[in-house]
Order: sequence, then C-alpha cells, then structure tokens
Amino acid sequence: MDTTVVDTETSADVAVVGAGPAGLYAAYCAGFRGLSCALVDALPEPGGQIAALYSEKKIYDVAGHPAVRGRDLVDNLVAQVAPFRPEYLLGRAALSLAPDEGGGWAIGLEGGGRVRARAVVVAAGLGRPVPRTLPCLGPYQGRGVAHHVPRPDEHRGRDVVIVGGGDSAVDWALALAPIARSVTVVHRRSAFRAHEYGVKQMYGSGARVITDAQVVACRGAGRLEEVLVRAGEEQWALPAQSLVGALGFITDLGPIANWGLRMENRRIVVDATMRTNFSKVYAIGDMCSYEGRVPLISVGFGEAATAANHVAVDLRPGSRLAPDHSTDIDGASIS
Repeated sequence: MDTTVVDTETSADVAVVGAGPAGLYAAYCAGFRGLSCALVDALPEPGGQIAALYSEKKIYDVAGHPAVRGRDLVDNLVAQVAPFRPEYLLGRAALSLAPDEGGGWAIGLEGGGRVRARAVVVAAGLGRPVPRTLPCLGPYQGRGVAHHVPRPDEHRGRDVVIVGGGDSAVDWALALAPIARSVTVVHRRSAFRAHEYGVKQMYGSGARVITDAQVVACRGAGRLEEVLVRAGEEQWALPAQSLVGALGFITDLGPIANWGLRMENRRIVVDATMRTNFSKVYAIGDMCSYEGRVPLISVGFGEAATAANHVAVDLRPGSRLAPDHSTDIDGASIS
C-alpha cells in the first residue's frame, strides 16, 4: 500500500478517519457497494490500537475466530479490503473538517493537503495513542527506538531492550525471545503490572529481567548501539540495536474534539444509523456513543456495515439499503 506523504488533494466517495478494525471494515463495506474510499490515520500503518498495542496478543471475541492474533486480524482486514483499492493516507492526522462545495466535506491533513469526500465515517477509536516515553529515547526514535512491535521479525538477531512492566512489555519479550539475539527487560519497579502468568513465562523464556532500574541514556553513531542502565548507585551499558519503550499510551482525541460534532463523555453521539449531527458524517467504533453500546470489536464491525450501507443510500438515493449477498458475487469480479 502507498503510505507516501504528499501535499496533494485526494478525492473519494467516502473518507474513513481511522484505519483500525472498524475503519478497515467500513472501507470494505463501502467498496462492496461500489464506493471509492480514502483511509486516514495518524499512525504509520493500519490497525489502530491493535497494531500499536496488541499485535502479538490473541483476541478471543471476534466472530468466526476461536482465537486470532491482533496482527493476523489486521492483516486479514487489509487483505479483505484490498480488491477495492482504498487510498491509504497514513502517518497523517485529520486536522479539520469543513463543508466542501457540492455538499461534501473537506478534511485537512497534518503535513498539508486535504481529502475531499462526499461522506465521512469517523472511526478513530479512543483517539490518537500518544506513547509515554523517556527523554533519552527521543534522539533515536525511528533509528532503533520504537514504542510498539508490529513486526517482530524485524528484530531478529538483534539485542533488544524492552522498557516497561505492563502486559505489552511482557508480551513483546515473549514474542522476541525466540528470535532476538538477546532480550533484556528493564523495569523501574520490583513488581510487574502485567498478568502473573505472563510474567512467569517471561522469566522462563531466556529473557534477562532487570528490576528497580531505569534506562538513562542511549548511544550510537546514527543508529542505536547501546543503552545505559542505572540501578541504585550502579550503572552499566547493554548492547542494543533495538529498544522498545513499552511505557503505555495516552489517548488524545486531538482536533476531532473541535470539529463541532455533538459529543458526550469524549464520544461522538450517533443515531441508530450511525449518523452524527452533521449531514453525511457518521461515527463508528469506540469513538461513537449511543444508549446501550457494548465496546467490542465485533460491535464495531456491525456499526461499520450499518454506516457504510446508509452512506451508499445517502450518495445514491433510491438504492437499496441492504447490500447484495456476498455469496452471489463472483470473487474474480472484485479481485
């Protein structure tokens, strides 16, 4: 998929703000109805918080999947929508929403450019996840330092240092221990916040665990080569070509909160069709609010289908709300 940042104008029938599971499925449902789609996300890859936080964890409550890794679920959703060729605008936050000539909407993007769309589906989850970090990590961000591990194999054969004590730190230690040259987990407390069973697995995985300690410096010529760890009065260097800052994330609605959409408790209020108070603007997933909503991925998928099919009727008055049965469609025609 093309993730190049360019200061140009993109046009589509539907702009989906948020490329997490609900947003990806909304793009699929729109494509199935013959609508072109642009997917906008502040993160550099699709998948939303699942890709950022839970890529290696198994999810057990997605219909049809007794268990599915977060990364595999995202990969399957990307493959599902691929035949409809959505345009991905990743690593670019949606900054503004304004009426466009012709009754559509214009979305201003971080870094310049805009998306002009006839309808908008907001699927931004709980907002943009902003990673907590340490001052010493900043200079090596993207040059050995990362805050999540979407592709564990990229760390194969490396010395990896993981900073943190929550479930993500433990999960990534378990995922990387079999493929990295070494894995060291550095936690500033003696006890881990992560689930006890995972912590026990980590201690038996071959990973080195250093508690009551902190990473205080990063070193390297251009890229990360080693980190300095301090525990009490003692300080020493560890080889590290990769450092994962698993210190948690803060979610931030960002500019969406100022778009003028009706909101309650940091959520966009919608009706039974997923419509907001703006014409041809819908909201789905954890970003939306209505009485009785259950915050599950599976619920977000249903909301995506509901919104996309109502968008189809909005944009093509007189068309049927219910889509054709996918079993009646020749797969070759959408591949």
